[in-house]
Amino acid sequence: MFKQIVTLIRGRAHMAEEVFADRHALPILAQQIRDAARGVESARRAVALAIAQNRLERENAERLSAHIEELEIRAIAALEKGRGDLAAEAAASIARLETELQNARQVQAEFADGIDRLRQAVRQSETRLAALRRGERLAAARDRTQRLSREVPGNDLATLGDAEATLARLETRQREAELTAEALIELEETPDPAALAQKLAAAGCGRPLVTSADDVLERLRAKMNLTL
Repeated sequence: MFKQIVTLIRGRAHMAEEVFADRHALPILAQQIRDAARGVESARRAVALAIAQNRLERENAERLSAHIEELEIRAIAALEKGRGDLAAEAAASIARLETELQNARQVQAEFADGIDRLRQAVRQSETRLAALRRGERLAAARDRTQRLSREVPGNDLATLGDAEATLARLETRQREAELTAEALIELEETPDPAALAQKLAAAGCGRPLVTSADDVLERLRAKMNLTL
């Protein structure tokens, strides 16, 4: 009986843990991604450090090679001058430098292999991290959509259609007002026929629309001549 009680307690604890994990899955996922991102960044820095150390080893190997080459030239010159003691001293130094050069090249080769493996691991980690971040954004969008569906009942969802209809009517009225304003502008820009006729008459095109004082005097002179 006691064993069954312990098993039941463990089972309920596991269920509670799963419920908690499901309920807080998004923040847990976000924190896990942040932890993974820090791990990837640490790995990237480790690769950069390995590359820097490899370059130092390469520079050291180049420096040793230059020393060996210089000592060989001077040792040959010493032999040519009959200074075997100096040549022997140079040979001992060359032997020691060649040992160091061999070790440096071996270390450099090991660094190169390790750097290739580290680079590949970092690239794979970065690819997986990018996929996780895309998945997190998609999961967050789905969660917001599901929350909206749960928080907005069926009756409230009907208001979406009402709002769309209201928006359509508002847009129609706004468009009607725009067209009316455009028509009024066109009417204002259309010339008045009477004003246009008066303008043409003033320019001497056709008979005058308004009798002038000169016209009256001319008519009076004509009458006076007739009476004479």
